[in-house]
Amino acid sequence: MKEILKVTGLNVNYGAIHAIHNVSLTVNEGEIVSLIGANGAGKTTILHTITGLTKAASGSVLFNGKELLATEPHKIVAMGMAHVPEGRHVFAQMTVTENLEMGAFFRKDKDQVEKDMADVMRRFPRLKERSRQLAGTLSGGEQQMLAVGRALMSRPRILLLDEPSMGLSPLLVKEIFTTIEEVSREGVTILLVEQNAKMALSIADRAYVLETGDVVMEGEGAAMLKDDNVRKAYLGA
Repeated sequence: MKEILKVTGLNVNYGAIHAIHNVSLTVNEGEIVSLIGANGAGKTTILHTITGLTKAASGSVLFNGKELLATEPHKIVAMGMAHVPEGRHVFAQMTVTENLEMGAFFRKDKDQVEKDMADVMRRFPRLKERSRQLAGTLSGGEQQMLAVGRALMSRPRILLLDEPSMGLSPLLVKEIFTTIEEVSREGVTILLVEQNAKMALSIADRAYVLETGDVVMEGEGAAMLKDDNVRKAYLGA
């Protein structure tokens, strides 16, 4: 399988705090890779460093063989990487349609953008119903759908998702994870950070376990679901 993302020896400091310790991970084209761990383990920091929002102290992040660590975030998006941040971060004072248009801000293929907009609306019928509504007035689940749809409007090769199930009802969690699987089947590679370890592992081809800035375990998602150590620590079993 072809590596699309390769993180090697990543170290990140927050002042005097050494937050990420020599982390290495790979994501192959077409995979869903989950990164699980407790709150404060460093999962979000890793995503932020990959997408240029946080500076690394050392290490390497290769996307399609190109080093990202000195690359500005908007240029990383243009290269084919989209990031759905924790907490959604939709543009509250803009409509649903305007938020989706922002996802395609650097694209020049106007006809295809319109087709992709229609595709997002088809995928998330509630967004179509609320297309003229201000994003800030949407429910949490609808905002999560909008955040995913906005990311898809950039036509990413890889989608980084940070805690997509946070604050959602069990029914909506199931819906979001079904969408993630659909997006994956359509050819978008996924790196998923998620505290709901059971759901994350159930759809993952492979997974990494992070504890206080260290990768302590990696393997196939299905195998990790059955691993006694993982079950005791993260699955409440």
